[in-house]
Amino acid sequence: MKILVVDDDPGLRKSLTMILKDAKYDVTTASSGEDGLRIAAAGEPDVILTDVRMPGMGGLEFLEAYRDGGGEALVLVMTAYGSMDLAVEAMTKGAYDYLPKPFGADEVILTVKKAEERERLRREVGRLRAEVRADRKFGDIIARAPAMVRALEVATKVARHPSPVLISGASGTGKELVARLIHRESDRAEMPFVAVNCGAIPETLLESEFFGYVKGAFTDAEKAKEGLFEAADRGTLFLDEVGELPQALQVKLLRALQEGEIRRVGDTGSSSVDVRVVAATNRNLTEAVAEGEFREDLYYRLSVVPIHLPPLKDRPEEIPDLTHYFIARHSERLGIGMEGIDPEAMEVLLKHVWPGNIRELENLLEQAMVLSEGPTIKVEDLPERLRHPDPNTVAVGGELGDDLSVKRHTASIERRLIQLALERTGGNRTHAAELLELSPRALRYKIRDYELD
Repeated sequence: MKILVVDDDPGLRKSLTMILKDAKYDVTTASSGEDGLRIAAAGEPDVILTDVRMPGMGGLEFLEAYRDGGGEALVLVMTAYGSMDLAVEAMTKGAYDYLPKPFGADEVILTVKKAEERERLRREVGRLRAEVRADRKFGDIIARAPAMVRALEVATKVARHPSPVLISGASGTGKELVARLIHRESDRAEMPFVAVNCGAIPETLLESEFFGYVKGAFTDAEKAKEGLFEAADRGTLFLDEVGELPQALQVKLLRALQEGEIRRVGDTGSSSVDVRVVAATNRNLTEAVAEGEFREDLYYRLSVVPIHLPPLKDRPEEIPDLTHYFIARHSERLGIGMEGIDPEAMEVLLKHVWPGNIRELENLLEQAMVLSEGPTIKVEDLPERLRHPDPNTVAVGGELGDDLSVKRHTASIERRLIQLALERTGGNRTHAAELLELSPRALRYKIRDYELD
């Protein structure tokens, strides 16, 4: 193990060198804090012993400069009697331990051996973490399909940079999971991750939700409230279904992203925010831009790094892994001793087209687990629509007959799809909207138009 001794006293440097070399350590010395920084940068020691009081750059200044420069060695500070306050301060600034002067050889070796054991454990933990990351480098996201692996590799790479990311893909493909992966792998990982579904907030409340408001800004504003941008300051703001934002808020969002400033509703001044934005959409935003429904300048601001997630039907190789993962997770949560799934039932899952993607698979498996009488999911535990799909009917269960009118069938299919989505989600309109790839607002209008209330 390599040790660097930093002290202006040549006698102390010599004695420490003899003590440590007798214990078979590789020792280098420096006569000042400045020399210590230079030698540490070149030699990368495992442990550094530094005096607290030195002319020029003292031990505390050396410690701060060393840590600021990215130094990772364990630092032990040497303090004279009566300077314990400096030792405590050094510990708060990143020192591992201290040696009170005067000290004997045994004290030096014991303290260094403690540091050596700490360093060994740190390296072992780092090695194990690296192995875990290599085995599951995308966290809880299962990726085997080449297109999905490429998407997650891009997400991991861009996480280290502050560039905005736009994640596209159908509902239920895992867009929020990828956004959380980007946050977790970034230098903002310890700060807030704030997620908002842009289509689920009433249009009249969007501005106050995003930017907050001051007391008295409107009738019910009895006290000031911070918005989502302030809540995500120094962290990540995830804008799910960003394509549902109305034009008026798109302008204000663009200004916030360009200037790094927001203004609360009713306020006369602006405040700075440091927010990394990750947006997601199940719409084709380039088409929305062409149709004038989404601002082109905001689109280019959000999509600096675009990531597309393929639907589950294009990732069949992931269905077995996803199935076993969900069974294990829900077995623990539900208190069910479910061991797995029969091969015949797995074949049924592999043949299904999964219009609701991973979310549909998870919900279906939970339902099958609750209804199953045995330790494994069998074919009979799966819904009828999976076990016996009718090839003579349209995908949503309506007879084609002799009527080939596209217009009439389009309306009929849309109405039936909405009915099926509401049935499948137990009437939960938010979840139904996600399955249908509609905003909750659009779904409300269609439910009214088709008289499905």
